[in-house]
Amino acid sequence: MALVVCATNHVMRVYNKPELEREDFRKSFRLPYEEFYSEFIPGVDLEEIEGHFRQGFALSKETVPVLQHAEAFLAYLKTLDSRMFVLTSMCAMAFSEQVSGLNLSQYFENTYAGVLDKRDIIGKLIAENGLDPKRTIFVGDMTHDIETAHHGGVYSAGVLTGYNERELLQSAMPHLVLDDLAEFKTMLNGETNWQSLMEVKG
Repeated sequence: MALVVCATNHVMRVYNKPELEREDFRKSFRLPYEEFYSEFIPGVDLEEIEGHFRQGFALSKETVPVLQHAEAFLAYLKTLDSRMFVLTSMCAMAFSEQVSGLNLSQYFENTYAGVLDKRDIIGKLIAENGLDPKRTIFVGDMTHDIETAHHGGVYSAGVLTGYNERELLQSAMPHLVLDDLAEFKTMLNGETNWQSLMEVKG
């Protein structure tokens, strides 16, 4: 998030708009991000804004760490032979560089990056990879992720280690709201029928 806030504030400076503090950014940023920018920088072409964002992204000295518990959770899922995919609005090239640099690419079967509205792609992801919606869960940290899961007819889990706080995530009605991925791993450990777990917790 620190890198995105930094790049966003670079865009704000370009258009002489007030910069956003981290917590203000968390409360106001949303996907699809064209809605966010149309509110804060109205009347400017999104492609132009994206160009400035990529420049801010490249200039930023902020690093992107692996979230606590994330790799342990991915490794645990891999031991269960779970199939894992990425659906992200992040630029495909930047995401590829980051996931490779963090040594996480081995966990993901396929990546769908640079997606403006994830609801437009979730059906394609499910169909192309032969997924059963009743055996699939979308894990994310924004209301848009939960809305995308609902749109695709899959289970949803909101994680509180990212953009949106609990109250906002819960407003999208996820099946689960988790403090972090360690909590999710604990829930799944030894649970043979995790779909039932979703229904109970939801």
